Amino acid sequence: MNELLIEETQYTPSIKMSPEGQIEIKGKSYPENTFEFYKPVMVWLTDYFVQDSVPSLKVKFEITYFNSSSSKLFFDFFDLLNEHKDSVGITIDWCYDEENESAMEAGEDFIDDFPDLSIKLVTV
Repeated sequence: MNELLIEETQYTPSIKMSPEGQIEIKGKSYPENTFEFYKPVMVWLTDYFVQDSVPSLKVKFEITYFNSSSSKLFFDFFDLLNEHKDSVGITIDWCYDEENESAMEAGEDFIDDFPDLSIKLVTV
């Protein structure tokens, strides 16, 4: 399994997914075609969970702004994590600036939507 690296642009976040079990998504997310942009991310994550030996997974989200289609994609991302939470130790840090109330509320919404996932709100 290879590392997935996507460079940050004006409209898309930087994404780093390592086979050692580290995922970092950072920046703004409002790509023109959200599901096309995140397709390699979802493929990588799906492939990660079908490996013979899956290490634990630590996910760090630091999204300063995202549109509604990104929100739907993030929901699908969390849903996939939720499907594998019993077989893989998964921790998620939802990082936000303390002055960015909408980012904090989005993290709280994901905690409400996925109460069995370990999602921690972290101010940066």
